[in-house]
Amino acid sequence: MVGWDLLFWLGTVAFAMSGAIAAMEEDYDLLGIWIVGLVTAFGGGMIRNVFVLDIPVALWDNHQFLLLATGAALLAYVLPQLWSRHLRMWIFLDAVGLAAFSIQGALIAEAMDAPFAAIVAAALLSGCGGGVMRDILSKRKPLLFREEVYAVWSIVGGLVVGLGFAHESWQLLILFMILLSLRLLSVRYRWQLPKRKV
Repeated sequence: MVGWDLLFWLGTVAFAMSGAIAAMEEDYDLLGIWIVGLVTAFGGGMIRNVFVLDIPVALWDNHQFLLLATGAALLAYVLPQLWSRHLRMWIFLDAVGLAAFSIQGALIAEAMDAPFAAIVAAALLSGCGGGVMRDILSKRKPLLFREEVYAVWSIVGGLVVGLGFAHESWQLLILFMILLSLRLLSVRYRWQLPKRKV
């Protein structure tokens, strides 16, 4: 089943690499690249667990995910030209992480019999938390607060899972592709939420 494990693997790799790339663009050293990669990969889940679900101890019991994030960050470090050749590759990786972790967060909350609002909140925090921490550590205005639609897609993922519209493997895969596509389209066409100056 396309569930917790697969989404965690996808999100971990994508966010770790996007964090490493963002750190390299700010001329961080190897330690800084590794730290930003790990924080990006796991920050959203830890925030979700603290504010919505439980104390985030599970991460420290899953050494394979720590090694996976480390490997992904090092891959971005060792082969920077591979990623820099593509236009804003880290935006794509961020979109993958956003979609995967939003769904994964909602599934975890649902499995714990969390109320509907907590499922949506878990999707939002899981999908956006790591990216916000990455942007802050790499001295950027967080994507969450930029003009393109961002957090809305995490909320949509939480709503779909919370309302019971996506549980089967094929449904989760379709939801993942929809969220990924919507995020990339919002960047491509500069979709914006309403705003007002005072």
